[in-house]
Amino acid sequence: MADLRQSRFIKDDMVADAMLKVPREQFVPRSMREEAYTDSPLSIGSGQTISAPHMVAIMVEASQLKSGHKVLEIGAGSGYHAAVVAELVRPGGRVFTVERVASLAKFAGDNINRTGYGNTVQIICGDGSNGLPEEAPFDRIFVACAAPDVPMPLKAQLADGGRLLVPVGGRYFQKLMLVERKGSKFNQEDLGGCVFVPLIGEHGYRTSSM
Repeated sequence: MADLRQSRFIKDDMVADAMLKVPREQFVPRSMREEAYTDSPLSIGSGQTISAPHMVAIMVEASQLKSGHKVLEIGAGSGYHAAVVAELVRPGGRVFTVERVASLAKFAGDNINRTGYGNTVQIICGDGSNGLPEEAPFDRIFVACAAPDVPMPLKAQLADGGRLLVPVGGRYFQKLMLVERKGSKFNQEDLGGCVFVPLIGEHGYRTSSM
């Protein structure tokens, strides 16, 4: 994490502290634990990855999380990103994370419970492109997979003044988009290039071949 501070990926001390508190090695397969802190995505099975630490830092800082925030994550993966977010929204905050792959939802849930975040983070297995309307609105929403455009259900479930982060683009390259809601208006900002696995679902891509 010190390397990320030096490279300016992490600028906020609270984000740095949160990433230091979460044991990343507990969120990767046992065979990959020696590589847990390598600054690159790592396979977690089922064609999915745990994001590189620098990308987690970028998304978490851009979210501007605060204690008490209600957060929706799309793409639970291993549960690592949700655990970092949980550190920042405690006390009083909640993190709901939706994962379409049942085996990964269980993997994420086991990791979250084992590392002590079960009281803050709830894992749901389902189509994340539809969001989680029964728990809306959310102060923050972030998507850990790439969509062809900003999914409309996620915009609708964003609270006034809320922030939504989503990679938008094709298979090999996307732009990380920040969407801020101001009443009925949604302002968008391009935060730069990124590469994520596809968001599969009704408001994402229909298959993994995008």
